[in-house]
Amino acid sequence: MSRSLLSHLFALPNSSPRFTSSLSYSAISGPILKRNSQCTFRCCSSAVVSHPETSSPSPPPLKKRVVSGVQPTGALHLGNYLGAIRNWVSLQDTYETFFFIVDLHAVTLPYETKDLSKATKDTAAIYLACGVDISKASVFVQSHVRAHAELMWLLSSTTPIGWLNRMIQFKEKSRKAGDENVGVALLTYPVLMAADILLYQSDFVPVGDDQKQHLELTRQLAERVNNLYGGRKWKKMGGRGGSIFKIPEPLIPPTGARVMSLTDGLSKMSKSAPSDQSRINLLDPKDVIANKIKRCKTDSFTWLEFDNPDRPECNNLLCIYQLVSGKTKEEVAQECQNMSWGTFKPLVTDALVAHLQPIQARYEEIMSEPSYLDGVLAEGAAKATDIADSTLNNVYQAMGFLRR
Repeated sequence: MSRSLLSHLFALPNSSPRFTSSLSYSAISGPILKRNSQCTFRCCSSAVVSHPETSSPSPPPLKKRVVSGVQPTGALHLGNYLGAIRNWVSLQDTYETFFFIVDLHAVTLPYETKDLSKATKDTAAIYLACGVDISKASVFVQSHVRAHAELMWLLSSTTPIGWLNRMIQFKEKSRKAGDENVGVALLTYPVLMAADILLYQSDFVPVGDDQKQHLELTRQLAERVNNLYGGRKWKKMGGRGGSIFKIPEPLIPPTGARVMSLTDGLSKMSKSAPSDQSRINLLDPKDVIANKIKRCKTDSFTWLEFDNPDRPECNNLLCIYQLVSGKTKEEVAQECQNMSWGTFKPLVTDALVAHLQPIQARYEEIMSEPSYLDGVLAEGAAKATDIADSTLNNVYQAMGFLRR
């Protein structure tokens, strides 16, 4: 989920690594074909007229589903893009994809109410500017689909408090903020993240390494609900039998999953970091990008190399250059091995500016037509609601609620 459902990752399309997860799950299963015994027919007439057999075309195979999202808190940065959003663009060609703006997660810590609405639309516009195609993917706002909050409450009734107390992010953030400044939502938001994924019967969820724990909680909750309320119990109550929830798998991209801070190569690039100098925001102008790269942390070595654990900043900048330039790791290693930092930093700056300029131009176009973006989000929410309500109604039924 970025705090990507699950960035959440959240658990994402109907086929192969489905936000779903990155959260990428072993839910890929093909049909099992059985060989039928052959029958031999003997012709009894001297003349046989054969008619070509007609068969209706078989329907296309259903795509696996992937779900993911990013919080509208702070400016989206290079880490969000290279680690999540750019991977979504390739996923949408293979999976049925749902990408949403996880605004309900954005209120778990103190925030400016006047900024939330604008940040939500900005985030949606950046999705589209980065290449998310609404003819292939559904884009919507989390709070516009009320089933998210409803399912979270139902899942909360079956979530052991001990599971939530083990969540690393809660421990870290509550320690920094202090108990008096931490709301219950910070403890329970992993349950909402689980609802985000399970509502859409996600096969896969794109997730980074730091989100694996939340995806695992989602999987455990799905199995717990299936065991408590699914199977024969549900069938006796009029359900279709079987599992209520699909168990999502994590989908972890091979590259770009962790873009590190410009001021500390051992820390992930983050919207919540105090210094804006630590990140390249997707909408940063050219001069700001140049200044950040010029001032970013480096080391005293006189050559450049990948994968040296003693040189995390060097590895990070080389990886960024590789990803935005489109070159292979081998090509970058060969090109840059004898460069000084004074030569390499302008090279990285130019590559970043060239890569981000089309995204920034497309963003400005989208934001200049508010009605277009409103229509995209409304259409996405309508499609998401149809699927989410179907899942939610099944859960209510399986848990024994009086039908509406």
